[in-house]
Amino acid sequence: MTGHFDNKEQFTEMKEEGKIFPYAQHVNTVCNDKIKNIPEDFTGIFIVEESYYEMDGRRHASPHLFLITDSDNGIILSSYEIPEGEDKNTFSYHSMKIVEYSELKKSEKFTPAIYQEKDGVWEGGSVSQFTPVMVFRLWEKFSDTCLEVSESMEVHGKRTFGYDVPIRYKRAASEG
Repeated sequence: MTGHFDNKEQFTEMKEEGKIFPYAQHVNTVCNDKIKNIPEDFTGIFIVEESYYEMDGRRHASPHLFLITDSDNGIILSSYEIPEGEDKNTFSYHSMKIVEYSELKKSEKFTPAIYQEKDGVWEGGSVSQFTPVMVFRLWEKFSDTCLEVSESMEVHGKRTFGYDVPIRYKRAASEG
């Protein structure tokens, strides 16, 4: 789940078929090293997720801070607010300042996603009711080489963000 991914292959296929689809990059980096005073018995892994989408020559960043924990049902992905003092538009692992564990705030809007492993592939997601009229749906599948992400936002039952097919990220050949 960590590393550099992009959907270059899928983007090229869609473009050749005349379909409008974003070129997307996904960078997931463990960031426990930037969090001070994590309890000694803490077994979770914090990840900075940097997503970049390009369409019509415009690039949009969508950064997040997630916590991955083990449970009897699989692994759980919980969302956290971008730490105080960070720019929500440019937040990244590299720009992240050292933060106190006690200052991290779990997202109240995001319903934690649960993933289960089947034959080496993890799959799962969640549905979050962001507001009384806004619903966010997340479904992901990931393995060592591929990450499929299906996200959509609906307002009053009408999709305002998302695509008909999942974005299919492959691990970028040149990481580093």
